[in-house]
Formats: sequence, C-alpha cells, structure tokens
Amino acid sequence: MMTTTTLLGWLAAALLAVTSVSGQSIAQINGDRFLSPLNGHNVTNVTGIVTAKGPEGIWLRSIKPSYNKRVSEGLYVYGSALAKNTSISVGDVLVVDGKVSEYRSNKDYLYMTELASPEVKAILERGKNIEPLVIGQGALNPPTKQYSGLDKGDVFAVPNNQSLISVENPLLEPELYGLDFWESLMGELVTIESPRAVGRPNQYGDTWVVGNWNTTGDNGRTGLTVSAADGNPEAIIIGSPLDGSGNPKDTKLGDKLETITGVVYQAFGFYRILPLTNISVVESLAPEVAPPTSIVSEGTCKGITVGSYNIENFYAGDTAHVQAVAKHIVQSMRTPDLLAVQEIQDDNGEIDDGTVSSDETLTSLATAIQALSTTNITYKYTYIGPLNDESGGAPGSNIRVAYLYRADRLRLRNPNPGNATTANEVLPGPELKFNPGYIDPSNAAWTNSRKPLAAAWELAGSGDSSTSKTLFTVNVHWGSKGGSSSLHGDARPPVNGGVEDRLAQAETTASFVADILAQDPSAAILTLGDFNEFAFAAPVAAFAARSGLADLDVAVGIPPAERYTYLYDMNSQELDHVFASPALAAAAEESTRFEHVHVNTWVAYSERTSDHDPSVARFDICR
Repeated sequence: MMTTTTLLGWLAAALLAVTSVSGQSIAQINGDRFLSPLNGHNVTNVTGIVTAKGPEGIWLRSIKPSYNKRVSEGLYVYGSALAKNTSISVGDVLVVDGKVSEYRSNKDYLYMTELASPEVKAILERGKNIEPLVIGQGALNPPTKQYSGLDKGDVFAVPNNQSLISVENPLLEPELYGLDFWESLMGELVTIESPRAVGRPNQYGDTWVVGNWNTTGDNGRTGLTVSAADGNPEAIIIGSPLDGSGNPKDTKLGDKLETITGVVYQAFGFYRILPLTNISVVESLAPEVAPPTSIVSEGTCKGITVGSYNIENFYAGDTAHVQAVAKHIVQSMRTPDLLAVQEIQDDNGEIDDGTVSSDETLTSLATAIQALSTTNITYKYTYIGPLNDESGGAPGSNIRVAYLYRADRLRLRNPNPGNATTANEVLPGPELKFNPGYIDPSNAAWTNSRKPLAAAWELAGSGDSSTSKTLFTVNVHWGSKGGSSSLHGDARPPVNGGVEDRLAQAETTASFVADILAQDPSAAILTLGDFNEFAFAAPVAAFAARSGLADLDVAVGIPPAERYTYLYDMNSQELDHVFASPALAAAAEESTRFEHVHVNTWVAYSERTSDHDPSVARFDICR
C-alpha cells in the first residue's frame, strides 16, 4: 500500500501517464452475469469514484457508466490498509490495479465480485459529488415474486437444489428476478426512501426492510406474508453500518425508519445494504401489543374453543417463561376449552440424565393459568413421554406435544393411554385403541422427531355428551426445517431442510385421519399444531389431499396475507395450521371461527414469549 507522502508526491506525474493508458472498467469487471468474466485476472488502471469506506475496504463507482441494466457500476475493493488510508476520502477519483476475485465464506452462499490486492496508482480528482441511486425510482424496482430463473417459477419447489448459480452463471435479468436485481447493483451506493421493517433484527441489528417500491403479500402490520411461489424478493437486509455505529436491536415489524443510504453487498448468505450510519426508527405501529382473541367458548357443544400454541422449549424451571405463557393463554387466548401445545420439555429441561416425564412442567403451567384466571379455571393435561433422546429439539430436553383441557368442559373419551412405542389404531365406531396414543411411533418418518398424539374428547360437567359428537384431535410437531439454505443462496430452488421427512410424516398422519373419515364421513376431526411448513408447500399440501381435511384458514376466509404465525428473515409466514374435517369446515359460514393471535410476531425480540403465535378456533360439535 502506497503511503500518503509518496502518493501525493508523484500525483501530478502519474496523472499524465495513467490517463494515456486504457484500463479495465468497473463494468467490464462485473460483467452481465453473477460471476465476473475476469475472475482470477490481474487488472490495471481501474478508475472510479470512492463512494464509501468500510473497515476492510472501499467502494468505487464508474466515472462513465455503461447504462447497461444488467451491469453494476459499483465495485468493492478489498484491503484494510486501503480502507485505513486517511489520504483517500469519499469523492476521490482513484486509479487502481488489483486482482479480480470471487469471494464467499461458505459453499452455500453466492459469490461476491471484488478487487483484491489493490494498489492505488493515482488520485485524479478530489471532492467529486456523489448521488446515490434511489431504489424504487425509474427502472430500479425490485421484482416482487421470483428470485431466480433457475427456480423454474417456484422458489419453494420440490425437488429442490436442482442447480447452482455458481455453475450455471446465468445472464442477469434484473427486471424479472430478485437475485438478478440485487446482483446488478452490487457495490453501488443506493438510497431507500420511506423504509419500513418487515422482520425483526438479528443479534447484530441486521434488519429486513422494504422501501418506496412495489411489494406483494402486504399484511395489516405492513409485513410481507409469504405465499405460493412468492418469497418476497423485494426485501433487503440492512447490515452493519460502515461508520462503526450499531443498528438498534429492538425494532419491530412495521416500524417506519429514516431514509437509508449505503452500499449493496453480499455476506452471510444474503444480499444486503451496508448503511453509511445506523438505521433509526421514526414511528412504531399501534397498538403495540396485539389484542386478545375475540373468540370465547359457549361452554356447550354449540361452541367449543380449541387453541394451538408452540410454547418454545417450555419447562418448569424457567418460571418467567411459565408465567408469560400462562398470561398469553389466559389473557390473549381466553382460556380455550382444549389446548394443543408443542415443544414441551421434560421436567429438568436440557439436563440429559434420562428423565422423560413432563408432569412437573405441565403442572406448573396449569397452576400458573389457574392463578391468573379470575374464575379459577382448572386445566388438566395429558401426554405420552417419548423415548429418551429420540424426539429432537434441544439436546436432553425430550420435547413432545401435549394437551391441556378444561376439566369443566371436556374429558377424554374412554381414556386408555398408550406409551412411547405403541401405535394407535382406529377401531370400529370409530374409536381409538389408545386415548391418547401416538400415531405409528416406530415409523422411520419420526426419527429424531416428535410423534403426533391422537386423542378423542367428549363433553364433561354440565354438558350432555349424548348431544355431542366425539371430537378427534391430532396434535403435530413435524420435523424441523433445519438445514435449509438461504433464499438468496447458491442452490436453486433453495434447500428446504427436512422436506423429505415431512413428506413421510404427512403421509403417516394423513392415513390415520383418513381412517376415521372412512368410518364416519361426518366425524369431527382436527389436526393442529406446528407443521414446520407452509400450507402451499408439498408436505402440507400432500397431507390435505390425503387426509380429506380442510385448511381452516381457507374455510373461514382469513385473507391470505393475514395467514402468519411466525417471522423469519423477510417473511411473515405460517408454520402452525389447523385442519378440520368436512363436517367442521362446512360450518365456517355459520358457527366455525378462527383467529391467529399475534402476541409474538408484533413485538421486539426481547419481548416475545415464543417464536410462534398461537391460534384459537371455535366449533359446533353438536350432533
């Protein structure tokens, strides 16, 4: 790296020499595809304006742009010594030699074109004015549905991982595909006007936003809800500020932000904008906390309420979490008659000592609910302990699904619990062989995963069970999406981790439900819980087709953009579903109601109780 004294000393002489030599342009280095046509080549006399400086390099913009929509006029020049050189400032026009390099820190990520081993040959001008490109103006509008032409129209398609951008290196089509759009701006200085947060920041303050441009999937909280074939490529993550300041870590879904200016970059599996300074919240949405459900129980077969809630690594030893979950159940879910819960740990949490019981854990929740309820509501619970270390989740925690039920409203019909290895069956009637009982627990589909718990319920207390149908329920927590690749990743379509396991789980669960309907087409059946998958994705779609159940979101007419229970990256999404038998779904226009209660997706990360929102429904199960 040239020192300041040497650089300024021969500036005038070098100016004449440099301007007489034809060098490679920034546009030629970037090319019109994802990978540079000059990758691995030494290049000379690359001329550009310094648009930004970071801790490990600087960014240049072409002096004379090519005006090719496929080609970025920005370039990252990697070199910490160059970045720290105080003789170089934003607005300087530099002439640089170096080596074109494609860099990524992980084989699953996209490459980023950069100029490595830089050597500044001259500073031609200082203080040149720089105007950032404004995304959303003119032709700079991000595509709103497709990520890549290699996805063949569906970013969520199965089978996935059918091609690699790094191998195919397709021609950029920035007007059609989101990844192509952001790649065509790599290294450029850009501005986002009227930005809003569409996700929560991660531990570093990186925050997903959209600006003043077209979007799809807009929900009432101004987030972007994922839908079939549309993973919202118009969103971009705002990364670490270049001035060393820090982004806030408490921003929330829908927060309005100040105008953001920064450089387009690629890191940690995503395109991103590194802002010149930290983002700032202008306004947050009201109400700050989601209102409670409007659905309440009738206390009879005409209106039984059922809730579902993944309460995230729940065990008795975390008393603050116990109280927070109980508060949600009482105040936000309004103590449904039956509650399917997921991610219940054993009694000592993540201590891996062979404990599988969760009686203390579930008792702690029932006790907390009773203490918080003004009418002294008593819940009983039922579950089946899994085999040790065979149900996934946090090591040693032995997570499982369970039911809580109001003893004054419901009871198990002919209770006869199974165990960790006994498979439930549908007997003539229909009745269940085990109540409750696991569905086919020895099936390889459930390896290192939670087994679905089937149960049959009838009215209790003052209710007359002779006037009510048996309510069959299946509580699921299908296999994790762990191992998935980034929507911005190299694999196209992106890897959907565990999808083959979930397809097998869908078939097993659906077959059991279909057996009940085969005996009684008018049976009252619910399958509910954390499916770990979207309603339109292959596993859930296969379950719906095979089981004969209806998606309750569709049956009651919840608008597609409001179907979300989870925030991940840029997307509001629904991993938690309720599927109802035809007899229950058909009553949607009359008596069936259903709501998602956004107690966790609306709040800051530090304020959430779980990573999932609960849902509540009401059904008429009278004969």
